[in-house]
Amino acid sequence: MSNKVFKTVLLLALPASGKSEVRHFMANIEPKRLEEEFHIGDNLQLDDYPYVYFMRCIDDEMVKLGKDPIFYPGQNPFYDSRDWGTLCQLLNEDYHDLLNRKRVIVDSAAIWLFDRIDAAAGIAGLKPRLAELDQKTRSTIAEKLEKEARKILNEKEAQIPDSFEGKTIVIECARGGPDGSDMPLSGEYGYQYSLAQFAPDLLEEAAILYIWVTPEESRRKNNERADPDDPGSNLFHGVPMSVMLGDYGCDDMQYLHEHSEKENTITVIKDGKTYYVPIGVFDNRVDKTSFLRGEPETWDSAKVDEMTVAVKEATDTMWTNYRR
Repeated sequence: MSNKVFKTVLLLALPASGKSEVRHFMANIEPKRLEEEFHIGDNLQLDDYPYVYFMRCIDDEMVKLGKDPIFYPGQNPFYDSRDWGTLCQLLNEDYHDLLNRKRVIVDSAAIWLFDRIDAAAGIAGLKPRLAELDQKTRSTIAEKLEKEARKILNEKEAQIPDSFEGKTIVIECARGGPDGSDMPLSGEYGYQYSLAQFAPDLLEEAAILYIWVTPEESRRKNNERADPDDPGSNLFHGVPMSVMLGDYGCDDMQYLHEHSEKENTITVIKDGKTYYVPIGVFDNRVDKTSFLRGEPETWDSAKVDEMTVAVKEATDTMWTNYRR
């Protein structure tokens, strides 16, 4: 692994804040420049949104069969907020599978993913739910969702490189809490909970690139970007308003940043050990990223320059505290 680039970057923000657009931006920068200006290598990208979407697809199929949904009551937040931990554990597994170049051969990608979700939920403190479905229901839903599950598996394994030299693993996720919550967020909400769910080796090698927008701007951009014909897309999916208010009505990153024991880090306590994860903040409260949803040849050069300055400032701050 090159000592010139971050090994792992946690790309964190409220929904529609610009995370996927920043990833798209980095994917279209010449590799040498990406390394020299941003300390980021060729991107290997992990994201928990495909799992969120897949869990909603399972619930949709359950309802079609006349059964109660498993994960979400309709378009509302999780039944059990410990499923934020389920998502973190799935990302931990993706991270380790990537580092170990693990590939799987399965007859049913859907059953493989059902089992992974149950196992991750178990680590988060939940009982298995998909394994408890009757065989007919389980098989029917697996058949319906095989194509989507196979897509997740293929995209996961497509990230495996020949070498990790000069590579940066970028892990994208969004966390928050109910609108109007006091800080720090309690229970399984927010980054204080989720960061502590990540594996120790991931935390040791990570830095945080946080994209800062207000909850109001997050909701506005969520409505603006939503494409009902492409609900599984990273760039164009929309989050239901009840979820935007119930799960993402605020977030705790600014609070954690301000109250960290070390400047420009987030203090994470896991299993009695303290990690100081470097953080850089990209201020996107005045929108700098929406233009990146278009194809690179359509990008406005002045906006690209503004974006470059803002991201570089954040990654330089991350780099000053990074273990290398």
